[in-house]
Amino acid sequence: MKKLLNTLFVTLPDAYLSLDGENVVVKVNEEIARRIPLHNLEAICTFGYTGVSPALMGACAKRHINLTFMTRNGNFLARVTGEIRGNVVLRKEQYRISDDERKSALVARNFILGKIYNSRWILERATRDHPLRVDVEKMKSISKSLFQTIQAVREVEDLEQLRGLEGNAAAQYYSVFDDLILQQKDHFSFQGRTKRPPLDHVNALLSFTYTLLANDMKAALENVGLDAYVGFLHRDRPGRASLALDMMEELRSVYADRFVLSLINKRTISHQGFFRKENGAVIMDDDTRRSVLAAWQERKQEKIQHPYLNEKISWGLVPHAQALLLARTVRGDLDEYPPFLWK
Repeated sequence: MKKLLNTLFVTLPDAYLSLDGENVVVKVNEEIARRIPLHNLEAICTFGYTGVSPALMGACAKRHINLTFMTRNGNFLARVTGEIRGNVVLRKEQYRISDDERKSALVARNFILGKIYNSRWILERATRDHPLRVDVEKMKSISKSLFQTIQAVREVEDLEQLRGLEGNAAAQYYSVFDDLILQQKDHFSFQGRTKRPPLDHVNALLSFTYTLLANDMKAALENVGLDAYVGFLHRDRPGRASLALDMMEELRSVYADRFVLSLINKRTISHQGFFRKENGAVIMDDDTRRSVLAAWQERKQEKIQHPYLNEKISWGLVPHAQALLLARTVRGDLDEYPPFLWK
């Protein structure tokens, strides 16, 4: 359980939530694990499967406390709300910002700033931890260039210019991504990003992991009441969760890429768990996919110190924390969106 930005996250699978007076009571195996006053909460998000009492649902609806149900894997199931009020105002402001390209750029540049900052951190970390196994001079050169790009991104007020800076930074980062693969080099090498379809083992892992991250981000946005399909950097396209794609940018390298590298470098998976289709696409077999999903769920349980909130939370709650911060930015409670800058 974690109370974060006036939202109670219940991650225990066998927790049952009920109402006692003006308090939400969290019970595990009939024992009270925690009691929290309702007036301290703006939302409750539960990842358990045991349930919530009808009395608590009614109390949350009456007090305009969003009650959201997630699967254990973090997929959005449903939200219980009372009379519609806050989400409509929040979403209308989100749509206003999205319709204004300059305002969109002012928000989106912090997503990209976070992405480039974290990509640079990955490279700096590699030169520190493996100075004898990576080309330090090449890594430092790319890191310096990324730092200069960060300075440029801070001043951008145009979406096309922002996309250009982001694309150039991504190309530089991926140009040394292969150097970060330290084990199983005969079968896991990276010569460039290929998406539809992925043409090698590494790209197959990246594409699958990015999909998992996008789904987690989409669920987090649904939880706070934002429209995951209306973005700022990624523009509207039918069926595309543009805002989820926007927000996952800052987490790609530090969350998803590090996860893929750990699978390879720790030999959690092997090349034997992949096969190539007639069109050249490289796909994971069922056993490997299950192994990746299990490792992803384990990674989401790992505790970290959130760099902006300065609170200890699990990796799995990072998308939710960032979604809450974005909602507060859209509402005008924060002057600008604070990206996740990993340290």
